Amino acid sequence: MRNKSLTPDLIVECKKRLLTLKQELLSRMQASAQGFVMAEKGGDEIDLTVANLEEHSFLINQERLRHQVMEIEFALARIEQGTFGICEETEEAIEVERLIAIPWTRLSIEGAELREALSRKFARA
Repeated sequence: MRNKSLTPDLIVECKKRLLTLKQELLSRMQASAQGFVMAEKGGDEIDLTVANLEEHSFLINQERLRHQVMEIEFALARIEQGTFGICEETEEAIEVERLIAIPWTRLSIEGAELREALSRKFARA
């Protein structure tokens, strides 16, 4: 299924934005990794705690950036497969404005609301 409201120019613009964002994220990951220095395992309890907190923060940040890069890769794959702009939840076209704002999105507004409602329903159970 194709999103008929997507023009070739819009797809090219989204692809360009995705590639630019991917490069920025990869650069941030590399800069963050170079800036992170593993602390020596010596020192007192406070030094070890601070070092562990810094390492934890670094790893959380790297995982968040890695996840964003992965979402961008999935969006680029959907462009190549011709399924870009189709909601995974409703299988309807994703709103053009939403794709412009969040070109890696997998869900339309309605699809996102459905997923959120389901997640809340099962979170209470």
